[in-house]
Amino acid sequence: MRIAFQALPPQKYWLALISTGDRYAVASRGPLGFAGAWVWRWKDRIDRRFMQRFSDLGVPTMTPMAAGTGALTHFADLDAQERAQAQAAQAMRCGGCAAKVGAGVLGRALGGLQTLNSPDVLIGLSAPDDAALVRIPAGKAQVQTVDFFRAFIDDPYRFGQIAANHALGDIFAMGATPHTATAIAVVPPGLDRQTQSVLSQLMAGAVQVLNAAGCALVGGHSGEGPELSLGFAINGLVDLDAQGQPLHLMRKTGALAGDALLLTKPLGTGTLFAAHALGRARGRWVEAALDSMAQSSQGAAQTLAQFGAHACTDVTGFGLLGHLVEMLQSPGLGAQLEMASLPVLDGALASLQAGIFSSLHSSNAQQSLAIAAGAGKEAGQGSEVSLRRELLLDPQTAGGLLASVPWEQAQACLQALRAQGYTQCALIGRVGEAADLRAHITLVEQ
Repeated sequence: MRIAFQALPPQKYWLALISTGDRYAVASRGPLGFAGAWVWRWKDRIDRRFMQRFSDLGVPTMTPMAAGTGALTHFADLDAQERAQAQAAQAMRCGGCAAKVGAGVLGRALGGLQTLNSPDVLIGLSAPDDAALVRIPAGKAQVQTVDFFRAFIDDPYRFGQIAANHALGDIFAMGATPHTATAIAVVPPGLDRQTQSVLSQLMAGAVQVLNAAGCALVGGHSGEGPELSLGFAINGLVDLDAQGQPLHLMRKTGALAGDALLLTKPLGTGTLFAAHALGRARGRWVEAALDSMAQSSQGAAQTLAQFGAHACTDVTGFGLLGHLVEMLQSPGLGAQLEMASLPVLDGALASLQAGIFSSLHSSNAQQSLAIAAGAGKEAGQGSEVSLRRELLLDPQTAGGLLASVPWEQAQACLQALRAQGYTQCALIGRVGEAADLRAHITLVEQ
């Protein structure tokens, strides 16, 4: 068969519409050029009309099909088993134990994981049973914590790293040694090969972090849900003295008047990923935030303990202010924060200035009652002073450690932390006595 081709000369002139941001666009066609807000509205109408063509993809309904009547054309490129999975994924999904990920998918996804081989794990993933069996070494006590949240990035491997790192933060903050972990993963329904790929990447990232921390993954649970989510129950160990009391344990409370307040990581993940969800965060901002979240706090915790930290906690969902309030529970205890010394992730202040806040920000704002009246009130809205006040309320994911360290040890501790790679750690204030027990945090704005 012969096919005839017709020559189609390219257009001499064509219309180009380019958005420049802030609802403004430029246009050109041949020698003509023009710009303005009206051009942006023109481009917006064209774009929306184009995208409308893809808004209704004709998702098939789950009507019964008699054998031999043919396959749905939407699934023409799938084999019979995958076609059934695709149809099931679009139908009503069951709850209860029927919402688990299939055994075959789960086995293949986890089969290649190289989990830590701990002598204390008597029954674990190497020979799975209904539950794991773990031995607690003599002279040790167990520290337990759990964390779980939904994905905020599209990279399952990196999300797995951050989720594991976040869950380990509570163990590190208490000065404990990670021992074992169980995981709970939620994956959206879909084809087995897709579910397997996502679950495999997710757990590979998590296991990389757990292994590096000396924490053995011993089991877990998986299920279906509308969004990718991951969490861990982590068990850690602390030494006991002859009387059975924990040794070298760091608590939230225990700060003393005169202690220096050290923060090991910069702030701003909440507002940055809210901006990322809106498509308004720069790539380099997001990458820097991800690198910060992926950095383990294990070394920082060991260094803080070495320099005699009296109290320590990890800064997470309640923001710096909320976690500082938790540290200052002893009667008559207060703190002074040096606002200019707060370490800040690149882009965080710009995001706050644009009015972009995490969904938990407004709830965290209730902790502002702890700030002494009049602090920063003279600063205008949108000023750096006011933005840094908002930063105190920003929820953090896999945030740094906030610790009170003897003042005379603070500078040496900072140098040691920076030498370990915590390059943005900072001395952000000082613990003192509170004149007002209700509002016991003073902000120094200079």
